[in-house]
Amino acid sequence: MNADALKKMAAEAALRYIQPGMVVGVGTGSTLNFFIEALGAANIRVDGYVASSVATENRLKARGLNVLDLNGTGDIPVYVDGADEADPHFRLIKGGGGALTREKIVASAARLFVCIADISKDRPMLGKFPLPVEVIPFARSFVARQLVKLGGSPTLRNGVTTDNGNVILD
Repeated sequence: MNADALKKMAAEAALRYIQPGMVVGVGTGSTLNFFIEALGAANIRVDGYVASSVATENRLKARGLNVLDLNGTGDIPVYVDGADEADPHFRLIKGGGGALTREKIVASAARLFVCIADISKDRPMLGKFPLPVEVIPFARSFVARQLVKLGGSPTLRNGVTTDNGNVILD
């Protein structure tokens, strides 16, 4: 089975957590694109979706799905997102697509976080994928120095600006 087929299976499996009338948080990434397609096809009548990125918001709207602003939303029963890596202890590296801060905020606002990932994301130990850190441009050099003190060797992800106008250190 190829990677896209595995992602599609994972995305469709997450639909069981979606109930009519709820607000659903939706993450960002290639697996979530399959989830958004599955949402559109499933036609579950939810109150709306809170997107973790502009890209996700645009995908949801393109499928005719109601997008809500986090600031105007109360309870978010479930947030569905992917991961860049996952270890046997359910620790994750997330945010490689650049939406890490918004993903963490929407995940924190939700009661349940459902992580969908295919087998290619499983690692015995995290660290093959670089750990992304979103930083306001004003503090880029300072934060990089602090990460070096912690044992890291951060590099600026060139040409990337997040939806929040920030940069990413990997």
